[in-house]
Amino acid sequence: MPADKGGVFVFAEYGTQAIEAISLQLVGKARQLADELDSYVGVILLGKGIAGSFQKLVEAGADLVFQGDSDSLVPYQAEIYSQILVELVKEYNPEILLVGSTSIGRELAPLVAARLETGLTAHCIDLSINASGILEQRIPAYGGLITIICPRKRPQMATIAEGVFPNPTLNASRSGRIVSLDVPKDFLLRAQTLEIITETAVGVSLDTASIIVAGGAGVGDLDGWNEIVELASVLNAGLGSTRPVVDAGWADFESMIGQSGKMVNPVVYIAAGISGDLQHMVGVIGPRIMIAINNDPKSKIFKQVDYGVVEDCRVLVPALVQALKNR
Repeated sequence: MPADKGGVFVFAEYGTQAIEAISLQLVGKARQLADELDSYVGVILLGKGIAGSFQKLVEAGADLVFQGDSDSLVPYQAEIYSQILVELVKEYNPEILLVGSTSIGRELAPLVAARLETGLTAHCIDLSINASGILEQRIPAYGGLITIICPRKRPQMATIAEGVFPNPTLNASRSGRIVSLDVPKDFLLRAQTLEIITETAVGVSLDTASIIVAGGAGVGDLDGWNEIVELASVLNAGLGSTRPVVDAGWADFESMIGQSGKMVNPVVYIAAGISGDLQHMVGVIGPRIMIAINNDPKSKIFKQVDYGVVEDCRVLVPALVQALKNR
């Protein structure tokens, strides 16, 4: 495929023996965008022992897989990764470059954008191609959604969280091509990652939970938050939070749902003491049942849920916990 034809590129992350879910989701979305542009999908995959991932990326929608396989790429090193991406983009001139909004992606994407002197839209919740063939990038802001475009600079870059786009339907009949990348040897790193320590998850993961109980500022204090924790435990549910809860130190960042946190897709979502601001609600993707507990009958969250209880969650939640325990 010619280097001057543009393309929709995805930076894919290789986790523990497999491609990360967010990367496959972005490849699926890239396939859709590329079809609209009559273009192709290129996936950049860096790591060690990654050869077995090629076929799955192709089945998800990739046409080209740019593969860098080297000991120097493990663990992730920001400087060498950004160098490889910048050189690749300069050679192939893609129209679009998508990166997952992960701990790696949130560091890597701005480094690449700055060196390429192009724009970057962070935490997008939707992407589409407009009539002029330009990528429209939508983010929550000012109580609504705003659309950002990058009309002149290329590539158009965006970061997207896991769960914003669905997992692609894999097509085993697709074919693609590997392009092996030359990984710089003896690359001089000014800062080096020596080890990555993964935090052990406590309770049910938000990524897989069928029920999620989330608490907001309306829980009042740490004692109120602990009641939310207990409700989640009794229901064997995932525990979610809003930014005020994290800022108060009651919960860690990994529990935060919303624009700058996790995207979740449970069967049942219970929101306690949450006002329903867009920055949080964009993280709740299509649950079958949504339940809100809030003592303000005019709260905007009641317009977004299936069932609402007008009550102080500090009164209702302990009673609900006790009732569930009695059963």
